[in-house]
Amino acid sequence: MVLEFEMMLKLTLALLFGLLIGVDRQIKQKQLGMRPSMVICIASCLITIVSIEAFGKFAGANHPNMDPMRLAAQIVSGVGFIGAGVILRRSNEVISGLTSAALIWSASALGITIGAGFYAEAIFGVTLLIVAVNVIPLLIRFFGPENLSRHDVALKIVVERNYRMTELIKMIERKGQNEETKKGEYKIRYMKLKDLDTNCQLIDLTLSVPDTQYTTEIYYYIKKIDHVQSVEVEQL
Repeated sequence: MVLEFEMMLKLTLALLFGLLIGVDRQIKQKQLGMRPSMVICIASCLITIVSIEAFGKFAGANHPNMDPMRLAAQIVSGVGFIGAGVILRRSNEVISGLTSAALIWSASALGITIGAGFYAEAIFGVTLLIVAVNVIPLLIRFFGPENLSRHDVALKIVVERNYRMTELIKMIERKGQNEETKKGEYKIRYMKLKDLDTNCQLIDLTLSVPDTQYTTEIYYYIKKIDHVQSVEVEQL
């Protein structure tokens, strides 16, 4: 009973520490967010627990040189390559699929745990993984700071040549929309300007916008700005 409580404490602390790292990354608008950080931390803790306990469970006087986790270590490495296959580099340097890759890797950790006979650890581990991926992000979305309730949108805007770009950027950012709370403000994370053969200019943007903003709302907001010829919007 004491051993199971210690295991649950370790996994819970792994979730909390992974959450802290993920929150820090997400506030700074980095690619590694809350969910993959928590998933990786929980799964790493789970594999470590199994490695430590498996030696005492399977090794003994009759097998002094036995290493029960040698094959399991190869499973972790091999599945890691599979997980890397779902990580995609999309437009504007945006990376997607980190959570899916972390969950694929974590599935191998759960399989190793069950195969080694640590059923309580596996049950508690998968429960924390589900909470980390689904419940905690939902709670933070409703009760957390506004900086954690945002998503990225890719924009390609074609405008007339020699149009005053600074004014256009300020309109896109919605400067002064709500100076007290800054809610609803669009934040530019990436920008590239390019001249087109059609005597127009292309503005390639990645915007950080509140989760409450619909893609269609962003499209029509940009579309009605003067001197904008066309708009292409993609939610990342």
